[in-house]
Amino acid sequence: MAVIESFLMPHPPVLVPEVGQGRESECKETLKALEQVGKAIEAIEPETIIVITPHGPVFSDGVAISGVNPMYGNLKTFGTPDIEKTKENDLELLNKIMLASGANGIVTAKVDDAFAESYGVPSELDHGVIVPLYFAEKYYGKAKLIHITYGLLSRPQLYLFGLSVKEAIEALERKAVVIASGDLSHRLKDSGPYDFNPAGPKFDKELLEILGDGDFLKMLQMTQEEVKDAGECGYRSLNILAGILDGDDIHSKVLSYEGPFGVGYGVIQFKSGNENPNRKQYEAVLSHHQSVIANIRSEEDTFVTLARKTINQFVKDGTRPDPYTDIPEEMKNETAGVFVSLKSHGGLRGCIGTIAPSTPSIAHEIIINAIKAATEDPRFSAVEPHELDDLIINVDILKPAEHIDSISELDPVKYGVIVTLDHKRGLLLPNIEGVDTVEDQVQIALNKAGISGDEPYTMERFEVIRHV
Repeated sequence: MAVIESFLMPHPPVLVPEVGQGRESECKETLKALEQVGKAIEAIEPETIIVITPHGPVFSDGVAISGVNPMYGNLKTFGTPDIEKTKENDLELLNKIMLASGANGIVTAKVDDAFAESYGVPSELDHGVIVPLYFAEKYYGKAKLIHITYGLLSRPQLYLFGLSVKEAIEALERKAVVIASGDLSHRLKDSGPYDFNPAGPKFDKELLEILGDGDFLKMLQMTQEEVKDAGECGYRSLNILAGILDGDDIHSKVLSYEGPFGVGYGVIQFKSGNENPNRKQYEAVLSHHQSVIANIRSEEDTFVTLARKTINQFVKDGTRPDPYTDIPEEMKNETAGVFVSLKSHGGLRGCIGTIAPSTPSIAHEIIINAIKAATEDPRFSAVEPHELDDLIINVDILKPAEHIDSISELDPVKYGVIVTLDHKRGLLLPNIEGVDTVEDQVQIALNKAGISGDEPYTMERFEVIRHV
């Protein structure tokens, strides 16, 4: 057994005394637990430490692994450039992980300096790696490093990548420690990074109980809504860790939990025990994921079905469906502006639409905007075939817009808003998660249009019929 112990470790730079300047004293239990982790790693004397972070280069279709050697990073962004790390890369293990991942159908990107320059992404160690290492290396600094940044993949894909890491570690008989770097909910207080959401404390409590029992399968069965509403950044790191620990008995212990700054900091120790065939859980993870997707599909109406059929067909072979096959008369004979929104793994994946009708029918409008949402949204790369099964699609049919004179006539749940100044125009749909005030709604629309708030813009409001 190559992975002896693994850890969930938070990564707020404020925990580092040089950054915190005394504020770290508000996290006494966390600091105490991190010292325990450092001592545990010292006792193991690992050859390699693998850190899974959210804050390196994140890709929608694969996992990033640093290929730089040596690797370097510092905390200059947090005012302390003298807090720095230089680490030797375990290139042999890196290459073995990439081979195993490829064999399992998981895309990996080896982020060396040339790759980073080509794609405009950072190649240095991020604070999600530096902060955990700061505490680990107070006691033991001889290990090589593997720096992994999770991708925006499905839970089964992240789990399978973890399995690939496990295969590589065992093939090389590498004595390794794995650190899942991540904070829990960022929505514990209004004074935190995000506004308070009751889902935040609920998520942290449930996750800690699940992980305290070492029940990774139950963790992977949490709903997308539970995870997204919590506003966390460590869940995907734990998805990969679950795969790395697949097939082993796990003895876990919650060492600490605090949330003094509105963000949950959890420190958990996982000790690997004997092999246990009952804990080979990839098929269960995959089956659950497929059942969730199937339930969503079964509830889609005709509007969304047409959008999905369009995207699937266009992404696979570049053709478009007949817009008038098996659809209601409303879609054939009426016209309207249409927005098609795509989400994947809880995050936006594309959104394109028309304010007013531009084609002979709603069906045509759906087809045109579904293709554009999947392939032409400038914020995202084009949807690829392997992503199709995980897309969640909404279709909004816009009702005619009406002029308004004041933001008091808006309601961010009921009405969308359009702001206009000369040729500049910005639109925001109604009932967008995280947009809770009319001030936020208007400001986002202004930003999209490139209009300053003190310019003489006009406003319109509109309602939508949302199809899911």
